[in-house]
Amino acid sequence: MLFSSLLFADTTAGEASSLNLRQGATDISGQVYDLHMLMFFICVAIAVLVFGVMFTSMYLHRKSRGAKPANFHENVKVEIAWTIVPFLILIFMAVPAARTLIAMEDTSEADLTVVVTGSQWKWHYKYMDRDVEYYSLLATQREQIENIFDKGDNYLLEVDRPLVIPTGKKVRFLITSDDVIHSWWVPDFAVKKDANPGFINESWTKVNEPGIYRGQCAELCGKDHGYMPVVVIAKEPAEFDAWMNAQEAIAKEAREEEQRLLSMNMSMDELMREGERVYNATCAACHMPNGEGLPGVFPALKGSQMALEDMPGHIDIVLHGKAGTAMQAFGKMLSLKDIAAVITYERNAWGNNTGDMVQAKDVYAVANGN
Repeated sequence: MLFSSLLFADTTAGEASSLNLRQGATDISGQVYDLHMLMFFICVAIAVLVFGVMFTSMYLHRKSRGAKPANFHENVKVEIAWTIVPFLILIFMAVPAARTLIAMEDTSEADLTVVVTGSQWKWHYKYMDRDVEYYSLLATQREQIENIFDKGDNYLLEVDRPLVIPTGKKVRFLITSDDVIHSWWVPDFAVKKDANPGFINESWTKVNEPGIYRGQCAELCGKDHGYMPVVVIAKEPAEFDAWMNAQEAIAKEAREEEQRLLSMNMSMDELMREGERVYNATCAACHMPNGEGLPGVFPALKGSQMALEDMPGHIDIVLHGKAGTAMQAFGKMLSLKDIAAVITYERNAWGNNTGDMVQAKDVYAVANGN
């Protein structure tokens, strides 16, 4: 990680060189940069010395000048020198490298902990000790991806809900996955950790300046691996606290709204309109806008037995996903209203026309095993 090439677009950290490691926005990323440059100059010095001696010897001791080759097989002093000198150089390089690596792994005394969960193909963020959690999805327009619209400055590096952290505070990340291996990577933080299902990896950052910092999933994780960006907004502590309080209030209102929906019914027009929006945002990438899926990869919903007949099974698979497939669970990502609407849409779009109306209370009943 220390010496990888970070050819990455950035809108807030200034113009980064495309030929070298970036200095980043944290003290640790600065240490990584300094370590990288130290190793680089050591390698350059060794190269200049070795090749200088080699080319000088070739020039001064060439045959045309009458040089006679030496005839010897062993030289104890030379052998000791080329053993001791590289050893000392490696020790000199190892000390600062070890110091930096130890600092990068020290997640103790964190001011804030965020659980980062990779999920095909999005990130889920949960703030420990606070009542805030949400999914972060790619926000680049589908028309840009399909070359209908011109690509924006942050093409494939923009999300609907970025991670928000305070500046000047040590933020610990607990990184995991609920399906396959992902990798949470923010170059400006010098943070790149694999998200392994069933395991938790730790990392941390302490951002010095407010700004927007962008990254990506750095582990090939499936079809939409390239559509899994990371966006982190660093705010001043007071602004962050205000944001956090607002998010907790929104979460509380959402829970109250869901409770209210359990006692009321939406009309078919409302369900279809809302369901189409949710489907296009979360389902169309795999099952296609026309509901025909991708043969052999993602099943069609148009004319499928589940969409036409098995309503409880349809609700269950949207809520809990299907193990061993790319069908993920949307129970934590979507509200009861969204799930009811999208299932209603799938059961009545593309000629399915079952007439079924799924309400929030129906989803709630399946979610609770009733």
